[in-house]
Amino acid sequence: MTERDFWELVEEVLGRTYGRSMACDVALPELDDMSSVEALAAGEEPRVVWNLLCDHLQIPDSRRWGRDHVAPPMPAK
Repeated sequence: MTERDFWELVEEVLGRTYGRSMACDVALPELDDMSSVEALAAGEEPRVVWNLLCDHLQIPDSRRWGRDHVAPPMPAK
């Protein structure tokens, strides 16, 4: 998943205004309380950040991946 994919999902799943606000304002405890924006800037994998944001906002898997409903592969470690 690319950062562009991340932002497309933010807009599709959460809506442009609300989604961008959540990406900037929600502190993710699993990422040292960084926001999604901060985590991406720090080099975290977009798919990991997306999953943590969705978990925090309690977005079910059935809605998490937008209209395609296909989760991208996990990043290699």
